Amino acid sequence: MRIALSSIAVTAAAVAVIVVGVFGFAARSFQQLMVDHGDTVADARAMFDESVAGFFVLATAAGVLGSIALAILLARWLSAPLGRIGAAARRVAQGERDVRVPTDGPLEIASLARSFNQMAARLEEQERLRSEFVGNAAHELRTPLTNLLGYLEALRDGVVAPTQETFASLGEEVDRLVRLARSLDDLAVSDRESDVRPVALDVRAAIEMAVELALPAFERRGVSVSVHVPAGLAARADPDHFAQVLANLLQNAVRYTPDGGLVTLAAESDGSDVVVAVSNTGEGIPAADLPHVFERFYRVEKSRDRARGGAGIGLAIVKQLVELGGGRVGVESADGRTRFWFRVPA
Repeated sequence: MRIALSSIAVTAAAVAVIVVGVFGFAARSFQQLMVDHGDTVADARAMFDESVAGFFVLATAAGVLGSIALAILLARWLSAPLGRIGAAARRVAQGERDVRVPTDGPLEIASLARSFNQMAARLEEQERLRSEFVGNAAHELRTPLTNLLGYLEALRDGVVAPTQETFASLGEEVDRLVRLARSLDDLAVSDRESDVRPVALDVRAAIEMAVELALPAFERRGVSVSVHVPAGLAARADPDHFAQVLANLLQNAVRYTPDGGLVTLAAESDGSDVVVAVSNTGEGIPAADLPHVFERFYRVEKSRDRARGGAGIGLAIVKQLVELGGGRVGVESADGRTRFWFRVPA
């Protein structure tokens, strides 16, 4: 209605301008010309009214009707897709996540519809991740708590003797809960973290320090570690974030490299970035799982990862910290070798 009224107002303004021009200035000029040619003023006026005024009235009426029709068509053309987007937005607000709208109509409205669809897709994906996160977190908590409860009931009823082995098993379950709580805390901190302090970082020194801290775990498994980083390679990154990313990737390598295997750390300059990679031998990651390994709580083989103590959070923290510093992460796995890499600004 507002669009139609606006169109009519424009038409009325145009008509008013023409009326003033025709019946004011043009009428006087017409009369003067007719008088100069020998006609009377009355005859000139009658001729003007007969030839110009009648036609002008008809033209004005046709113009008003045409503007109303065009305004109605324009209003429907604009309001229909906007109405669909509004209805879809209300459905999303009520909890629906699979809502999409057609991307037709004027260019600007089609762009709005595409943006709405992208927003709805992101909300649907976030809802899926949230649901999986809650379910996986509950599962990770439930397993050790169930084991602890079983052991405690068995000890209370005298079914299991209070031996060193029993207390060791209880300690392992408690350690799992502690590790899970620590990982969740790290994940929450990285979610809230916004104060990144990038500095010029010696990549080789940072990698050597991370390897030195993880070396005892590799030695217990008989895993060889190889480092290939050129001297003087520098990157701009937050030192704490960089160290935590390396620590998580090395912890992942310790967990999934078989005894006697090989872990390789490499870094190189690639244009305006520095690429750091951690590779390990052993079981590869199926191609179907590669796009999901950085998701929270995602595990390629649930039973295997649970036995080795992984909760599927470490790689999610890696992704968040790297992207927080303006970098990217990725993974490749083929022919018995898995390679995790991340890019940071040089």
